[in-house]
Amino acid sequence: MPGILHVVATPIGNLEDITLRALRVLREVTLIAAEDTRRTAKLLTHHGISTPTLSFHEHNSHERIPQLLARLAAGDSIAVVTDAGTPGVSDPGAELVHACVEAGVQVDPVPGASAPLTAVVASGFRVFPLTIFGFVPNRSKDRSAFLQSVSATKSTVVFFESPHRIAGTLAEAGHILVNRPIMLGRELTKVHQEFLHGTATDLAQRLTNPRGEFTVVIGPSNGDEQQAVDLTDGQVAAEFEQAAHTQGVSRREAVGAVARKFNKNKREVYAAVERAKKSGL
Repeated sequence: MPGILHVVATPIGNLEDITLRALRVLREVTLIAAEDTRRTAKLLTHHGISTPTLSFHEHNSHERIPQLLARLAAGDSIAVVTDAGTPGVSDPGAELVHACVEAGVQVDPVPGASAPLTAVVASGFRVFPLTIFGFVPNRSKDRSAFLQSVSATKSTVVFFESPHRIAGTLAEAGHILVNRPIMLGRELTKVHQEFLHGTATDLAQRLTNPRGEFTVVIGPSNGDEQQAVDLTDGQVAAEFEQAAHTQGVSRREAVGAVARKFNKNKREVYAAVERAKKSGL
């Protein structure tokens, strides 16, 4: 008889934030598939659990899923855990669950801590509807598209950002989200837990030395967001020339002024100006 895949939520910070059921399951299963075996080892040691672990993350999921399915088919019971919180949000847990559903393997969710829900209930924003966007992309162009998608979502939104990129993300978000309310949750459930409320621009200025992981909650739309405007290369070039000559600013500052005015990426503005120049517009 096939085994059962247990999708087990683990603490997002405080090691006490785990259910009695989750501890029992982690003790009883044959194997724990963990995103980071070293981090999971700390949790298991803290609670006196000696179940074997196997690494299961985005870089080896293609190889691991068939292996885990084979063990489940042989009758082993397996628990899948992520670094923190509920598997399947920002890890390959969802892929494994999908594979189990396709193979007819029973899936047993063991609920518990969730960073998005923890942050949202602390924000005071409306919880429903709620959209979870995951982590902000690294590349500037992708980040701009990501923030545009956030802006287009008029209900509450949650995403994650690292300490070394949070200030830049908020600064760019200020041009797109304008006065939309935001709450930053830092180091959720840990000793230095902190909640900061404000607009993107305000929060970017207040974060002088950001540390710890951030969960960002964007409140429902207040109607102040800017919408990207479709312009021809000639129109962009004309706006650039006006900013550069009328306002007497540098080329870089003029590009930035046009980008802010029409809610566009600076690279898009620069590329449009160059295309217009080459075509004689």
